[in-house]
Amino acid sequence: MQHALYRAAKADPNRRFHALFDKVCRRDVLEQAWQEVRRNRGAAGIDRVTLVDVEEYGVARLLDELARELEEGRYRPLATRRVFIPKPGSGELRPLSIPSVRDRIVQAAVKIVLEPIFEAGMLDCSFGFRPKRSAHDALQVLIDESWRGHRWVVETDIASCFEAIPHAGLMQAIEERVCDRAILSLLRAMLRAGVMEGGSLRPSTRGAPQGGVISPLLCNVYLRRLDRAWSAAEHGTLVRYADDALVMCTTREQAQAALARLTALLAGLGLEPKAAKTRIVHLAEGGEGFDFLGFHHRLVRGRTPKSKHLTFLARWPSRKATQRARDRIREITGRKWLWAPVEDIVRDINLFLRGWAGYFRYGNSARVLGQIRNYAFMRLALWLSKKGNRRRAWRWGINQVLLSSSHLGLIGLDGTVIPPRPFRDWRGKAERRR
Repeated sequence: MQHALYRAAKADPNRRFHALFDKVCRRDVLEQAWQEVRRNRGAAGIDRVTLVDVEEYGVARLLDELARELEEGRYRPLATRRVFIPKPGSGELRPLSIPSVRDRIVQAAVKIVLEPIFEAGMLDCSFGFRPKRSAHDALQVLIDESWRGHRWVVETDIASCFEAIPHAGLMQAIEERVCDRAILSLLRAMLRAGVMEGGSLRPSTRGAPQGGVISPLLCNVYLRRLDRAWSAAEHGTLVRYADDALVMCTTREQAQAALARLTALLAGLGLEPKAAKTRIVHLAEGGEGFDFLGFHHRLVRGRTPKSKHLTFLARWPSRKATQRARDRIREITGRKWLWAPVEDIVRDINLFLRGWAGYFRYGNSARVLGQIRNYAFMRLALWLSKKGNRRRAWRWGINQVLLSSSHLGLIGLDGTVIPPRPFRDWRGKAERRR
């Protein structure tokens, strides 16, 4: 079904789809939606129903009820539950709106149907929350463009993007490809469901609440207007990952014009760049760099005899990303886990290290990965000394790790780094052969 919708949307960019609601109600679509919701886990909504509660109630029974409610027009989404989580590396709090499990299933079903239609019209400058596209695809564009001489960078972040999207403009963007009234009514109901905060219901007049299953798709659909209005030949190469945007330019004048153009386009969409994260950076040897998608990017000179005459854009984990890794390792090896077996602590550390290094190994990250692994080693040794009531002789813990076989099973990160290369697959030769 998704392939058929994608091919139809790709073949006729002006086609508006009118028979979609029946696909949302299909049992196989709802089953797939449940699998995606279950895979992503997540907390309960305002009804306090968890995924475990749904499984005890009966998944088939719930999906049948949702299908009947949708077909009979009785489905009404509940308000979302507002929670605030700390933003990594800052004292700010990020608002999340958590829908109920039932609503997440319906949102996932709508996303399954609508995503291939809008994916057919997405542009190459957009990378976030899209199938078969990743952050490393966006990072590879930076390597390629810097090699072409685009070494003036405009970096910005759209302020409160998910919360600030106007409903009227969003629905107009959706109606460019969808004219099914039932689908449009369902989307409006989702957007207007409201937020439960502090025991009171606050109606929603703007935004696609961050935390909803369908919100990233709606954000991309709305910001597609920005992508289409952008002229790479005039203002430089745009790289957008959801609400994070970056422009690679050749001169300072082009970068200044690009920033003015970007600000004007966002204003036309009812959005604005975040002042604290908006600046122009000149990539030069010995100069400052910039952070993007967890990496710090900086122009450096080659160190080998064959490359010392070249300058290139290198990247490694940013300070914020490195500090978050240290914080996570410190949390795993905290005092409250002294009762746990050593094997469980090592397993949790290894699980984190594999995931963290799996993302950051695609860069010039060998030194930072080594530092993080050494930090994990030292924290494990300190945890062992506390567990053995040897707090004043924590080197005893180091000896316990060193004398054990394979450092108690703590994995190493040596040899896992794949440095980026211009105009080559970011996965490296070994990945391409598979």
